[in-house]
Amino acid sequence: MIEVKNLVKKYGNHTAVDHLNFTIEEGHVYGFLGPNGAGKSTTMNIMTGYLGATEGEVLINGHDILKEPEEAKKQIGYLPELPPLYMEMTVHEYLEFVAELKGIAKNKREESINEVEKMVKIWEVENRLIRNLSKGYRQRVGLAQAVLGYPPIIILDEPTVGLDPKQIIEIRDLIKSLGKKHTVILSSHILSEVSAVCDYVMIIAKGQLVASDTPENLSKLMLGSNTVTCTVHGTRKQLVPALNALDAKEIQYENTPNEEQIKVKITTEKDKDIREELFYALAKANCPILELTSSSMSLEDVFLELTDDSGKAARKLKKAEKEQLKQKECEKECEPEADKTAVGETSEEKSTDAAESAAETKQEEGDAQ
Repeated sequence: MIEVKNLVKKYGNHTAVDHLNFTIEEGHVYGFLGPNGAGKSTTMNIMTGYLGATEGEVLINGHDILKEPEEAKKQIGYLPELPPLYMEMTVHEYLEFVAELKGIAKNKREESINEVEKMVKIWEVENRLIRNLSKGYRQRVGLAQAVLGYPPIIILDEPTVGLDPKQIIEIRDLIKSLGKKHTVILSSHILSEVSAVCDYVMIIAKGQLVASDTPENLSKLMLGSNTVTCTVHGTRKQLVPALNALDAKEIQYENTPNEEQIKVKITTEKDKDIREELFYALAKANCPILELTSSSMSLEDVFLELTDDSGKAARKLKKAEKEQLKQKECEKECEPEADKTAVGETSEEKSTDAAESAAETKQEEGDAQ
């Protein structure tokens, strides 16, 4: 587990990281995203002990990275954007050197090195000088040194830079497999790559955390609703009675070049999945579904909105998260009366929520103007 608490990093008058707080749980693959200059690389360098913080602390499995650097760094395998390679060494010599630095027992070093060489597919170049390797192979050697010894936390900064499409797929599969037994933090500008391998996404902008959730939930919260689009074999006369019975906010019909087919767009509340209900309604009306797609914001769309300079989308997300939290709390209130006092809001909490809500409304009015 990694705990980042009230982290601040300043360069003169410039604040690169601004009171950053987050927790990274074990056994997941996290995507760490942010535009250039957002403080992403600075945060990763502080987390790995390469850089000191102005304020705050970073705990790696309970060890402070600044106060207990040796114990904390034992928990981490790190691949920086520029792999730390010694060009005059062969691949095998370099990995032997890294194994010694990591304190891997002598009788286990050769076995560990052979294992990671096969894992990242560099065994065929193990006797070549690193300076004679292509950029893609150098990147693989950098990945091998991060994974060597199987530390519980693996941090990868742009791990697929310089790799060809086949190699990228192989490294993605490797990251997924590592995520089953390790905590993996992946920083990348290739958002499709993050969507493909990460369970959770953290997005920072201007040194602050603006989002932390699964890609799917971020998409739902940003959209504010769920939308499914389907192409159906049938007539509007058949469809309207069947679809009007659905619990939907809006239903739109669109003609297609084929007179026997109709395209339908159905919008529901963001927590409502209508696909199963839709299937049975159309089956009952004898209208087969020819195509069905669920509309959502891509991670790229979410990223662009949340890192927009105005901050409007970030406030919208924060408001949606609060509404989601309140909904969950309302569900808990179905508990016996005796428990309501424990879960209910105090008058102080209510007044705080009211003040925050008023501030958000005022900000939204400013955005509209």
